[in-house]
Amino acid sequence: MSNKKVGLLVGRENTFPQPFIDHVNQRGAAQGVTAELASLGGTAELEEPAYAVLVDRISHEVPYYRAHLKSAALMGTVVINDPFWWEADEKFFECTLARKLGVAVPKTVVLPNKEYIPDIDPQQSLRNLRYPLDWEAIVAYTGLPAVLKPNTGGGWKDVHIVDTLDRLIAAYDTSGQKTMILQEYIDWQDYVRCICIGRKDIMPIRYNPRAPFEERYQISNPVGGKLRDDSIAQARTLVDALGYDMDTVEFAVRDGVLYAIDFLNPAPDFDNFSIKEDNFRWVLEKMGELVLSYAAGATPPWRGEHRWWNHLKRPSPV
Repeated sequence: MSNKKVGLLVGRENTFPQPFIDHVNQRGAAQGVTAELASLGGTAELEEPAYAVLVDRISHEVPYYRAHLKSAALMGTVVINDPFWWEADEKFFECTLARKLGVAVPKTVVLPNKEYIPDIDPQQSLRNLRYPLDWEAIVAYTGLPAVLKPNTGGGWKDVHIVDTLDRLIAAYDTSGQKTMILQEYIDWQDYVRCICIGRKDIMPIRYNPRAPFEERYQISNPVGGKLRDDSIAQARTLVDALGYDMDTVEFAVRDGVLYAIDFLNPAPDFDNFSIKEDNFRWVLEKMGELVLSYAAGATPPWRGEHRWWNHLKRPSPV
């Protein structure tokens, strides 16, 4: 593709977009690479792509963008992150994958939906569904307290910490049509959030999810030693298997063991007021390197079967 333009799709964030665009324009001038806020709308199915690279930070909330990005990827645009996999991915699958890859995760159970669309007839449409749920067996596996949260989504929305069976069922009864997972509660002694760029560059930051939002990144207490090494290695294993060029991976640390708590975050927080200025500059540098390499054709985009199959090292079926 002769086009070397980078487009950025964003939502309500304000501190990342313009510095990123300015950084790419400055660094890319010698290579003929330019960057801008992407402008999309009414594109035909075989229209020549307007962008060599599209950085997607909002299509999970704007379905039209997701449809456009899938077509653009087919037509040759490098999309960060892969819109096909992002749409298919979910937390319960990622827990299974992590276990297969040797990364610790909390004991996890995916639960049937509490409610369904009106066309679902319980007597006919749900004949394969075990009912009633064996709640006693479920909590015997996860233990109590446990964490009830949506199988997709983020931002700590609809997350419940429950310490009795009655409270679990009461929280589950409020979940509506969301698919929920129940996870073992990790009473952590330390917590690390890794910003992951390009499936290779990993920035571990000590993090406190219990603190007010603006105080969660603990910049004054950097991650070092074995904890840093293990965080980088395990985060790299997960994002490389999932194929995410832009993600965060969170580890709760209990008795020296890193438990991957949340790694379905393909539009991670990049605002400088939350990740703090030094980390913000690192993100600009690494994201700039990534899109320039893709736009200039120096790095071929990954395409083909989804990456996690390769990481399981299983023979393909005949």
